Amino acid sequence: MTAVHPARNAVPDVTIIGAGIIGTCCALELQARDLSVSIIDRGGPGDATSFGNAGIISPWSCVPQAMPGVWKSVPKWLLDREGPLSVRFRSNPDLLSWAARFLANTRLSRVHAISDAMDMLMRGNVQSYRAYLKGTGREDLIRDSWFISVYRGNAKADLDDLGWRLKIDRGASVEIVNGKDLRKMEPALSSEFGQAIVQKGQSRTTNPGELCKVLVGKAQRHGALLIRCDVKGLKPEEDGTIKLETSSGNVSAKKVVLCGGVWSTELLKGLGVKLPLVSERGYHLEFADPGVSLNNSILDVVGKFIISSMENGVRSAGMSEFAHVNEPPNYRRADILAPMSKRLVPRLNTEHARRWVGSRPSFPDNLPVIGEVPEIRNLYVAFGHSHYGLGMGPATARLLSESVLGTASNADRSAVSVERFR
Repeated sequence: MTAVHPARNAVPDVTIIGAGIIGTCCALELQARDLSVSIIDRGGPGDATSFGNAGIISPWSCVPQAMPGVWKSVPKWLLDREGPLSVRFRSNPDLLSWAARFLANTRLSRVHAISDAMDMLMRGNVQSYRAYLKGTGREDLIRDSWFISVYRGNAKADLDDLGWRLKIDRGASVEIVNGKDLRKMEPALSSEFGQAIVQKGQSRTTNPGELCKVLVGKAQRHGALLIRCDVKGLKPEEDGTIKLETSSGNVSAKKVVLCGGVWSTELLKGLGVKLPLVSERGYHLEFADPGVSLNNSILDVVGKFIISSMENGVRSAGMSEFAHVNEPPNYRRADILAPMSKRLVPRLNTEHARRWVGSRPSFPDNLPVIGEVPEIRNLYVAFGHSHYGLGMGPATARLLSESVLGTASNADRSAVSVERFR
């Protein structure tokens, strides 16, 4: 990548709204194609949704949330105060229509099509992040790590389950291990867990927020401008430029890439573009003085949360809560992760825990929108990645860059097009 240092008053080729992991990857890919960029965010890089994930970077995250039969589990989850799902219906007037679309995607034919699209967006993610980090001095932020799904008691792992078949058919390396071998891999794990499926050939970051900051720093060293302000509206001009109305005044842009996560739809509504995106909040606890270390990322199959060692402690991440992005957090959803984590890892010290909540931007088919907005010249989108933003970041950025430059590729973009919701 060649360093580019535009004049401070020059209008960059592309203005990116959002300094999360998607916007960050887009900046790096656009720079690699010799375009100058600016990144606008009201907060710091990686301080919002990109801060709080489980850190998993897997080429094999190709299993959608909308799976056949999932509707049978929803009532049980909603009635369980410690279950993995909660819904605030009053703050989500569009949720029923979203849920109907979600359930329509649980048909087997749709599941396979969505899984193919997810596979396309996950391929090569580990290698891409290693390339992004090269020369930053923080190459240690990515480390090889397996993903271990653990089963309690006599529950048996089944590689013929549809979710595992989707992964295996797309090349994932997986194996079943029993209790003794499982505890060799993870000595801190409770003996309650008698079997596991180990997924290999992947990595994780030990600090998702820092990863974002380091990569934005690299983009800045290559000429990117980082502007901290709140974008209030977008106004297309007759000459093809787009005026950004911000908390710091108006900003003129040649091309705009909207990577603002769940906040993106408000900007699009002002342009008459409505998309079926909802806020799916996730919570985590990070135990600052854990007293134990984990070698890999571990999924409690029943509890549906993931626990991993991070730079700043051990993090337990999970819990889905459908609530408006501006609703006050229900930190009880985070607190219940403490006893669940203790059951998984008995020697874990849960006394000093930091709470976090973030809003995942979720479409009913679990896929993002990537590419141009047909009605509005020079406006592009890359948001709506649900649980999968970290894994999908590099491929999203490559597809987005091709759209901006108008270059052809063999990738089928229909699954992530804005047009699929028309």
